[in-house]
Amino acid sequence: MNNKYTIDQLGWNDFFEANMASLKPEDGQIPARVSAEHKGMYKVLCEHGELSAEITGRLRFDAAGRSDFPAVGDFVIITARPAEGSATIQELLPRRTKFSRMAAGSYCDEQIVAANLDVVFIVMSLNADFNLRRVERYLTLAFESGAKPVVILNKADLCDDIESKTLQAESSCPGADVIAVSAVSGYGFDGLRKHLKPGVSVSFLGSSGVGKSSIINRLLGRDALKINAIREFDDRGRHTTTHRELFVLESGAMVIDTPGMRELQLVESSDGLADAFTEIEEAAQNCRYRDCRHENEPGCAVNEAVAAGKIDEKRLVNFKKMRREIERFEIRNDARLKREEEKKWKQIAKAIKNYSKETRYKF
Repeated sequence: MNNKYTIDQLGWNDFFEANMASLKPEDGQIPARVSAEHKGMYKVLCEHGELSAEITGRLRFDAAGRSDFPAVGDFVIITARPAEGSATIQELLPRRTKFSRMAAGSYCDEQIVAANLDVVFIVMSLNADFNLRRVERYLTLAFESGAKPVVILNKADLCDDIESKTLQAESSCPGADVIAVSAVSGYGFDGLRKHLKPGVSVSFLGSSGVGKSSIINRLLGRDALKINAIREFDDRGRHTTTHRELFVLESGAMVIDTPGMRELQLVESSDGLADAFTEIEEAAQNCRYRDCRHENEPGCAVNEAVAAGKIDEKRLVNFKKMRREIERFEIRNDARLKREEEKKWKQIAKAIKNYSKETRYKF
């Protein structure tokens, strides 16, 4: 069934309305939301229902990197051909929020995982794959995205110490709600559903095998997403979801399923890092030196807090590791931007030179 949607049902608001008006779309062009992307082909939701779509050659030519292409959750301006079930994406509207990471195998190319989210559900399983350091990494990117992070501890039916694991997660996730659930029994789903209000966009993010698709299937009330068994020897999953896709729930909320991510390299996440490690940032205000690295500097209030048991040493180690990643990204990105600027001015100079030659020979 090809459901038709008003643009307001898809999360449209004044932010997108103002940005669309500034682009002055042509008559007949309408807004839509990207619901799926796979190998350069898209599906969009709009007043005509779901349409297959592709971008214009101009958008492809102007794209400087992956982040300039539409991602699942993006709002776009399209020329619709409902009789054919197809559309052409004419413009990509600015993103209100975005969850992104460094593209795998890249030094500084940003990959948009999901766009225009209100809530990011970070899913971790309550089994042998329980990993607080990985959740801290997701939490950093979630805070940086601009969306509200919520930590979901799935597979509560397999855990004998739910309360203890929940307390551990809460201590490592300041500023985020932590909810234990079971996609099998439905345990804890009332706490999850309170975030799924009409027009709200959410995404489930986490490693393979944590049960993201199982949770979404339960919310949908049907087996819309394929699931696989995890490996027995380490409770880790195998990739089942191979592309990102947006679903509209009966509640009116929109949920984006994503493939599991083992590799989660940070991009520009300085603010997100500060939000994810608030106790370290607060203690750092009392360090003797403003540029203290919390290594062996005298008067380091952070190391003093660790020694006093006020800050978990493992969290400090993870904080330093991620800070180094962010700094390396910023250095590489600055070098890339400098090269692109130099290339642009060389092209401008060449064009001026060619124009001067052509003008000279006319006379």
